[in-house]
Amino acid sequence: MASLPEQAVRPRPRTQAPQARTRWVERVEPYLYLAPSLALLAIFTFYPIVRSIYLSLFLTDPLGRPRVFVGLAHYANSLTTSFLQSMGVTLLFVLYTVPVGLLLGLALALLAHQPLRGTRLFQLIFSSPLAVSAAIGSTIWVMLLNPVSGIVNYLLGLLGIGPVHWLTDPRWALPAVGMVSIWLRLGFNFVLMLSALQNVPDELLEAAVVDGAGFWAKTRHITLPMISPTLFFAAVVGVIHAFQVFAEIDIMTAGGPSNATNTVVYRIYQVAFRQYEFGAASAQAILLFIVMVVLTYLQFRLGERRVHYQ
Repeated sequence: MASLPEQAVRPRPRTQAPQARTRWVERVEPYLYLAPSLALLAIFTFYPIVRSIYLSLFLTDPLGRPRVFVGLAHYANSLTTSFLQSMGVTLLFVLYTVPVGLLLGLALALLAHQPLRGTRLFQLIFSSPLAVSAAIGSTIWVMLLNPVSGIVNYLLGLLGIGPVHWLTDPRWALPAVGMVSIWLRLGFNFVLMLSALQNVPDELLEAAVVDGAGFWAKTRHITLPMISPTLFFAAVVGVIHAFQVFAEIDIMTAGGPSNATNTVVYRIYQVAFRQYEFGAASAQAILLFIVMVVLTYLQFRLGERRVHYQ
């Protein structure tokens, strides 16, 4: 009987299993590092979104427990009630605060970026609103805008201007809250713009000076295109923040007078925690989320074309 060749009888070395195990570990290891962050996102972001969508389809009891399935009724009611008015107030608030905040932060950053004596002091002063919380800043401005004892009306009186009821007059309430919001965001916009200006290559500015360009020509043709990514980022973040404003409204006007400052987020808060209609509030929150996604998409589609990336 012929014997099998020795090479056929000899067992092959078992190297495939360790290699497969190594590849499996390499694939799984990154997700293990991401697991804590993914767990936090799942608990505090994804689950609340899913829960809000679920609650928006039900009538709830005062404890937020779903009782009666109503389908899309809450969404339909939101589009025919004062929710649309609150959305209009919010859009007006965005128009008041975002462009002015960006322009003011850019102007102060350009001023503080100049090679002058005392620039460090100005940088400290301009960035100081970063250290003030929205609650404390709003409380301070409530006292400053007091129609009787506030320093703002006192200074206007020195100029011969009568007292202005900043927070109780529907014509002035939203601009007044917008002014406070701009001040609270000024430090963030200033630091962001200043850091972008410091990254503009000096060689480009020196070449422009050699060619005879002045300050405004350098700013328009060199500085603004070079910091356009930062401007675009600040605009997107500013719009999102303006849509989510709450502390200033709650402390300064509580949505009044005559709903002149009743923004969408504050209305959702009222519906949920004062009227205890958690289903309706969840539906309005989902609608707000959709509006913010659409606006952010439009910003990227329309604004990113003019962004100059190095």
